[in-house]
Amino acid sequence: MQRTTAFERGRPPARTVTQALATSRPSVFWLDGLHRVDHRPLVGGRAADLVVVGGGYAGLWTAIRAKERDPSRQVVLLEAHEVGWAASGRNGGFCEASLTHGEENGRQRWPDELDQLDRLGRENLDGIEETVRRYGMDVEFERTGQLSVAVEPHQLAWIEADDGFLDRAAVRAEVNSPSYLGGLWSRHDAALVNPGRLALELARVADELGVVIHEHSEVQAIEGGGPVTVTTARGWVKARSVALATNVFRSLLRRNRLLTVPVYDYAIVTEPLEAAQLASIGWSNRQGVADLANQFHYYRLTADNRILFGGYDAIYHYGGKVRAGYEERPASYRRLAEHFFATFPQLDGLRFSHRWAGAIDTCTRFCAFYGLARAGLVAYAAGFTGLGVGATRFAADVMLDLLAGEETARTSLRMVRERPLPFPPEPAAALGIAVTKWSLDRADHNEGRRNAVLRSLDALGLGFDS
Repeated sequence: MQRTTAFERGRPPARTVTQALATSRPSVFWLDGLHRVDHRPLVGGRAADLVVVGGGYAGLWTAIRAKERDPSRQVVLLEAHEVGWAASGRNGGFCEASLTHGEENGRQRWPDELDQLDRLGRENLDGIEETVRRYGMDVEFERTGQLSVAVEPHQLAWIEADDGFLDRAAVRAEVNSPSYLGGLWSRHDAALVNPGRLALELARVADELGVVIHEHSEVQAIEGGGPVTVTTARGWVKARSVALATNVFRSLLRRNRLLTVPVYDYAIVTEPLEAAQLASIGWSNRQGVADLANQFHYYRLTADNRILFGGYDAIYHYGGKVRAGYEERPASYRRLAEHFFATFPQLDGLRFSHRWAGAIDTCTRFCAFYGLARAGLVAYAAGFTGLGVGATRFAADVMLDLLAGEETARTSLRMVRERPLPFPPEPAAALGIAVTKWSLDRADHNEGRRNAVLRSLDALGLGFDS
């Protein structure tokens, strides 16, 4: 018999959800009101030592780390739209130490490297914190850790033996939700940031270090082999090397076009909580929170004490397109609102101010992959699968190591040397993703038991994550 989940058992009245969403607007909360520095499009030709393609976190970190390694290096960054407008400005702002999308995923794939990957991940997060401090970056950085919460009895077995386990009373003393049965507080391996501010502050630092940024300069082709010519609609750059940080968007390298698919993630954010509302949930330690379901939710407080609530739905559209029209999906926003009030029924009457979506570059191993092309002149990193806020800085260093031909602690990793299995072409991709999502939902309704589909994917090293 299929069981109900905590979110179904605690479903709020329909009017609560309707009223809460009635005044929300389709706008990315993190990007509202930010002062942007305009970077002119590339017009005409120029030369550079390094061209970085992509103005999200991965591209910006690559440009900054390149200049920090060699301040005399001429670095040009090309962005098709505006810095931070895509996933880098739309995520939940969870900046984690994990480079492998969690310990379990890393242990299954690279058990012999897990200790080293954990160490490198913590060093990477420390490096982000140090960079924020050194450059005076106004990004609302809070190293408060992350609380993983069990909302079903079977989920307790997954965390009870771990250091940092909190029983029901202890976890509700941290964040008061009647749905919580227990939790695990990872105190030092995660931080929170304001994603929009982080993108624009990285761009500011890059500008100050001498990186030349061109927005509205979509790259159309990469040609040649020493130097490489990178062309846009109105200009070109001849460069010694190129770093590709295009993530969810169609790869400029044919070999990588089946290695990622775009999966849409949805989020809502409340109005600022009043003092009594905040007191009713506690949350004085301001951790990021995620539940332990296959289709999980992530949520956190903002600097002005709103609650951002996202996740659960992971929507793939046939053909793997990235389109603005996919962002307005009423069913997903309504489901999130239902689950929000199932989690915090004491906040009945609170309204949501913003709703938005963004596309995640999902790959079959759940974490970024790396490599070289064009006789070692072009490096790439992609496939962060929703955990790129921290991992993009590590990816930047990997790409720079690879372009330099250096064997480092990073480039010697099997995790870096291996590529994920590709997704099949359509219609097999859409069918496979749909069946996998159905199976994950069924597992959440069946005490976590994985059916034959999920067990087969586990054996093959394939997967899908919400």
